[in-house]
Amino acid sequence: MSDLISRTCEPCRVGAPLATAQEIEDWLLQLPQWEIREVDHIRQLTRTFTFKDFAQALAFTSKVGALAEQEGHHPEILTGWGAVTVTWWTHKIGGLHVNDFIMAAKTEALQ
Repeated sequence: MSDLISRTCEPCRVGAPLATAQEIEDWLLQLPQWEIREVDHIRQLTRTFTFKDFAQALAFTSKVGALAEQEGHHPEILTGWGAVTVTWWTHKIGGLHVNDFIMAAKTEALQ
């Protein structure tokens, strides 16, 4: 994970390259608890974090939100009692970009 976590997100633009199959495979090795899912033909990187109660889940959600604002790259976050699901993908290109994997690594570090 250290390779990804040390990187900074770059501003993404329409037409930026999607992550290649090889890049995705390599980066997932650094993020073993994350998985790729496809929603409406868009590949997304997702993980559910578990907590002992709603207060801890909400606190984690706030940390992820602050990180997203700092980096200028924003996830979908679903907060419930004892669980937070974080999903990263790059809206502008309709799929996965290196920024999504960088942010997943940084999300891991917030635990």
